[in-house]
Amino acid sequence: QVQLVESGGGLVQPGGSLRLSCAASGSISSIYSMGWYRQAPGKQRELVARITSGGSANYADSVKGRFTISFDNAKNTVYLQMNSLSFEDTAVYYCNADMVVVTVLPYRGDYWGQGTQVTVSS
Repeated sequence: QVQLVESGGGLVQPGGSLRLSCAASGSISSIYSMGWYRQAPGKQRELVARITSGGSANYADSVKGRFTISFDNAKNTVYLQMNSLSFEDTAVYYCNADMVVVTVLPYRGDYWGQGTQVTVSS
C-alpha cells in the first residue's frame, strides 16, 4: 500500500528553524504535487505550501519569505524548511500528495500522512 511518512517535527524556540520531510512509498505511478498543511488546536486545517512535480510552488501568505518547500522527484520526498518560527506556527503539520497509485488499475487520489507536531515555545 501507499504510505506518506513524515519526520522532523519537534519543539523549537521562537526564531528557530525546523525542516520537515515526507517520503511517499508504495505502488506509486506518478506524483502530480505534494504539499504541507497544518492544523492548530481549535482551527481548521490550512494549506502551508504546495509544490508540483515540475517545481512550481505556492505558499500561504503567513509563511511567505520564511518557509521553503522543495521536492526530490527521485526520492518521492517533499521537504519544508521553516525559518523564523513564531508561536503562531505551532500546529500539527500534515503531508499531502496528489498522485497516481497502481493497485488493480491506476488510481489518482489524495493521500495524507499521519501528521507531525511542531511546537514553538520559549
